[in-house]
Amino acid sequence: MENVIEPFRAAIEAVQRLFSKFDDRGVVIGGIAVGLLGKPRFTEDVDAMFLLSTKDIPKLLEAANEEKIQPRTSDAAEFARTNRVLLLRHIPSNINIDISLGVLPFEEEMVARGKTQKLTSLSVRLPAPEDLIIMKAVAHRPKDLEDIRTIIDKNPQLDVDRIKRWTKSFADVLEMPDLWTDIEGMFK
Repeated sequence: MENVIEPFRAAIEAVQRLFSKFDDRGVVIGGIAVGLLGKPRFTEDVDAMFLLSTKDIPKLLEAANEEKIQPRTSDAAEFARTNRVLLLRHIPSNINIDISLGVLPFEEEMVARGKTQKLTSLSVRLPAPEDLIIMKAVAHRPKDLEDIRTIIDKNPQLDVDRIKRWTKSFADVLEMPDLWTDIEGMFK
């Protein structure tokens, strides 16, 4: 498994150090998380979610700079205040890092339920498989649906009721009734 994330090691380690500077109020999501909780697949960046207020953006940017992580745009702080995502790059590895700023009750639960997965020589703070499935269900792109299949295959003891409850809740709010029905059959 470590050979899958090897090109991303330095960037992941830098993100992990950022988590520790903010009381571990974050998790690695996206392709890296899918590769560890499901089946490895191609990804170009490291995605993370931090529980941080937009007022904490300057503090996060300062801490990121200490880790040699710098903004990809000149207006990174303003972009993050508007879009709740920081577009960054780990300079030594030239790996892009996208940090979503979480605030929703689901995101709070996801971080609280997150655990550090220890590989041979690397530790990665990840969401529970159920929570990654919920995020992928909401994103709902073809690759997200495939990611859900691989996470289900690798994690047979999932809390399907939790997935159903949160996915249906997002379906109502987003007015996307098919969020649950499109993945329901994958659990059989």
